[in-house]
Amino acid sequence: METNAPEKLEPAASIIDRFGGPEAVQEITGADRTRVYRWTQSKEKGGTDGFIPLKPAQKLWAYAKANGIEIPGDMFLSAKSGAEVAA
Repeated sequence: METNAPEKLEPAASIIDRFGGPEAVQEITGADRTRVYRWTQSKEKGGTDGFIPLKPAQKLWAYAKANGIEIPGDMFLSAKSGAEVAA
């Protein structure tokens, strides 16, 4: 079954999932939900190619440390497509 859903780029997609989804990340970072979604999209589609910008990334990192969420720091640094991560 084919889907027309856009591919979500890494590492943003996995990081967002680890924090409980876009709504949770929106609450933690104060970013608009559409902005959170765009972190998982290519630059051609108005996104950030899978990178989470520095200020929201810092907020997520601080939240993770304060709440016992394990997330490697280098996870914020490498951008890959979901297909590359699954391989």
